[in-house]
Amino acid sequence: MSVFLYFLADFLYSWPYGSITQHLEKRNFMNRPDYLKNYIFDWDVFDVVVGGRSALDSNFFVAKLDDITEVNKFLKGYGLDPDNPVARAELFGNFQEAIQFIKRYFLKDGSPDGLDLEIPTSLFTVTDISGLFLMATGNSEHTVEEQLWAEIVLKVMHTILHADKDLRSNYFNQIQTQIFDKFYRYLHRDNDNNLYLKSGEISIPLVDFETKSKKSRDSVIIKLLHKAENVAEELFDRVGVRLVTKNKLDIIKVLQFLIRNYIITPHNIKPSRSLNTIFDISLFRSKYSSLVKMALRNNLSEERFVSAVNREIDECSFENIESEHNLHSSAKYRSVQFTCRQLIKYKNPFLAEFFKLRKMAKDEDSAVAKELLGLDFSSLSRDVRFFYPFEVQVVDEASYKINSEGEASHSEYKKAQKIYAMNRVFKKLLLHKGLIQE
Repeated sequence: MSVFLYFLADFLYSWPYGSITQHLEKRNFMNRPDYLKNYIFDWDVFDVVVGGRSALDSNFFVAKLDDITEVNKFLKGYGLDPDNPVARAELFGNFQEAIQFIKRYFLKDGSPDGLDLEIPTSLFTVTDISGLFLMATGNSEHTVEEQLWAEIVLKVMHTILHADKDLRSNYFNQIQTQIFDKFYRYLHRDNDNNLYLKSGEISIPLVDFETKSKKSRDSVIIKLLHKAENVAEELFDRVGVRLVTKNKLDIIKVLQFLIRNYIITPHNIKPSRSLNTIFDISLFRSKYSSLVKMALRNNLSEERFVSAVNREIDECSFENIESEHNLHSSAKYRSVQFTCRQLIKYKNPFLAEFFKLRKMAKDEDSAVAKELLGLDFSSLSRDVRFFYPFEVQVVDEASYKINSEGEASHSEYKKAQKIYAMNRVFKKLLLHKGLIQE
């Protein structure tokens, strides 16, 4: 018995839960001690829950579901109501969108960088989401390849759901307005159309100021598919600004300007999102005091002092740096960037109209007026307040030109991001077909 237990323990550790029962039956282990069924652990799922692994990268995206009852339990646990026909229709719409998304971005027919694969006909015959789940977990009369395809579609559906269910997206126009206005009030142009960041006597010349337009829905889905977190709340760059300075010293001056004018609040910055790939600020800081002493000792003009400072910054510049935050950024990409949070204040426009109607109802003597006056509106929120992240990027003109060309360009970045997401979602199918090696 001890030899058997040792073998079984090793066996259970190496196999995901979805296949354990089938393999035990094949090897006739079911006549062994009954208590062992209580010690079958799903190690693969534990890697997701406590090991930092994404569900998209697990061996089985969905655990084994024996029948429609189990599928419905899973959907309820996920937060969806399988008994609600509207919710099921919406979920089926997500399924159809996932199919079209895969065809448009991940397959050769829709994208030149896509895979030369075809979606199995059986997926187009799915009329109920329960059937898709049963197909993905091997509980239907389908091939392994069809099972893997069903799992791929579920991964994209899961991502679409997260992209759609971010409540804050309903307030996006207000979010953009409140964040961008903090910057716009300090932007000025002179008679020659030169751009400045200006407050009182402080004026910093800018080459350009850019705001990030709202990401398209498809861009959000692709970005989520390549992120380990895979949830919409973890996208920190839906709103962003870029300030392009004339030189590297002005980067520091811009940062100080943003802080001193309360455009950004250091307390609201997300530390893990701060990145500097332009120059070693710690090294430059250690040399800066000597530059100031030299200026005092020699009574340097501002022009000569700035020239000396910029020479020193250039000597502190980084060479190629691999980004720890984004694997798809080129090592040549240069920027100082960080993510801040802004407290957004949204006034509910419905309440103004509601109170207007209540005021009118007081002069009416009708059943409708009485019902309106009797409504309990205590649960209605007058104001909605929440923190929303936005990205700030400050870059000098020379670095900006490098970023806009070749490997560092945004188009190359987007292409690399899409290919990574595609290979991640299709990995198991590509391994099964022998198109890639583990």
